[in-house]
Amino acid sequence: MHQILVVDDEPDIRTLIRMHLERAGMRVIEAASGRQAIETLREQPIELMILDLMMDDVNGFEVLQYVRARGTDTIIIALSARREVQDKIDTLGLGADDYVTKPFSPMELLARAQAQLRRHRPGSTSDPYEVIRMNKLALDIDNMVLANGSQRHELTQYECELLQLFMKNPDRVLTKRDIYLHVWKHDHVNDNNLSVFMNRLRALLDDDSDTAPQIHTVRGIGYRFSGDGI
Repeated sequence: MHQILVVDDEPDIRTLIRMHLERAGMRVIEAASGRQAIETLREQPIELMILDLMMDDVNGFEVLQYVRARGTDTIIIALSARREVQDKIDTLGLGADDYVTKPFSPMELLARAQAQLRRHRPGSTSDPYEVIRMNKLALDIDNMVLANGSQRHELTQYECELLQLFMKNPDRVLTKRDIYLHVWKHDHVNDNNLSVFMNRLRALLDDDSDTAPQIHTVRGIGYRFSGDGI
């Protein structure tokens, strides 16, 4: 299991990142400051660190320099609200492996972390559900791409998370509240919004065959994804 250190002085951001990484099968340690991050790095091995650059005490640049001065091969993904090209160049020049600007998509950040782990740890798998298959469908979670036979569809974050939820729960009725809790992370259901997403997914799944997986509406409750299983 990959061990990830998430360093950010905003607890809501740490929680959001941790939730997505843990769902992907990773072990996550949190640090609320640069000083705490350095203490963690001294005490245990960290494969990858997601590092906020702008913190009050020891900032992310100092943590980055500390890690590289030690000569360790910890992978570092920098987080910053700064979008200027020169900021990215400077950070990568200090030894960061990737640079993600805030606000960010948690799914994109997860995909970047998985890509870095594959690049630096050849032969390892960072996510046991990296590609989910059902009938002719193959959902590439890392790259948010759905292959339906010979057709390939690029997905949005929510489309990818919805399909992932359905394909992991074939032939199970999922309530609208369940869907919102898993995908939107709250239970304030918007029927119109959900209907729009279901119609978009149905269009992606349609291949005019009798065995194609389908999304069925369960009146007054939610939806059921039918298929032959994973």
